[in-house]
Amino acid sequence: MAGTGSLLIGLTGGIGTGKSKVADLLERLGAAVDCSDKIVRELQAPGGPGLRAIVEAFGAQYLTPSGELDRAKLGKLVFEDRDARLRLNLLIHPLVTAEHQRRVAAHRARGVAVIVADIPLLLEGKKAGVGTGAILPFDLVVLVYATEAQQLERVMARDRLSAEDARARIASQLPIEEKRALADVVIDNSGAWEVTEKQVRELYESWVTRAKAGGSPPR
Repeated sequence: MAGTGSLLIGLTGGIGTGKSKVADLLERLGAAVDCSDKIVRELQAPGGPGLRAIVEAFGAQYLTPSGELDRAKLGKLVFEDRDARLRLNLLIHPLVTAEHQRRVAAHRARGVAVIVADIPLLLEGKKAGVGTGAILPFDLVVLVYATEAQQLERVMARDRLSAEDARARIASQLPIEEKRALADVVIDNSGAWEVTEKQVRELYESWVTRAKAGGSPPR
């Protein structure tokens, strides 16, 4: 296993599958959960290394008058310009990976049994061999699953999007069935939440048991 006395779980999903709700439950159960999206925001806050790197690479025009990152303006640039998107990823991914590694080491030093790295595009990164998802030494990659039809319905309702816009967001990620085939463990969130919660609780208990025994978890 990646670390004696603890398990490092890579948690991912597709847009609208309920990954964040599962991550919140795992944290309540006792896991140490670190979310890549939150880490990115911290790195890109005023004074953060991510924001400094963005200004150096793209210019101060991507700051608001108050000195914060103009996310809408930068987002428009990287959506329309593939080279700019790649440059941004090359700047930010190493910083995010280093912060995840620092936090994993700190959790292990505290004796945490189950450590969860919540990474939305983990499987995309592993497949491409780039980014945090490809570098962290996960014991298990866990996918929160819902059908593509459910993703569409949930994203439309949650974000008040048209079907066309929701489909475009879903299509920007690997298809959920492909992710399902790549994951070590699948948490099926296509039914009632009570059923999902039971799955998560049982998995968490098995991970704690395995971590305490110092053995690799069953896949």
